Amino acid sequence: MTRDEFVFTIGFQGDAAIVDKRAMRQFRGHSTMELAEQGLYRAAFCSAVFSGNEREMQEFVAHFSGKTGLPDLTADRLKMLFGVYTVPDQVKRIVTI
Repeated sequence: MTRDEFVFTIGFQGDAAIVDKRAMRQFRGHSTMELAEQGLYRAAFCSAVFSGNEREMQEFVAHFSGKTGLPDLTADRLKMLFGVYTVPDQVKRIVTI
C-alpha cells in the first residue's frame, strides 16, 4: 500500500482498501501539513501515521489542537478519534471509487 493510497483510504472490505480516487488525484503528494492546512485532517493524520516520524506527528497534533481548541490532544487520542491506528499489512487489493 502506497502512502497516497493509505492517506485517502475511506474504509476496508476484507483484504481490500477502499480509496477515494478524486481526493487522491487532487491532493496526491501533499505533505502532512499541506493536507492539514487544506482542512483534510483525517488524511493529514494518516500521512503522519504512515511517515512514522514523531516530529511530523507532533506538528500535526499541535496544528489540530490549535484549530479545534482542544488543549490536551495526543497522537493516541487522535488515533481513537480518526479510527486509524497503523498502516494495515493485510491489504492485498486497492479499490478506487
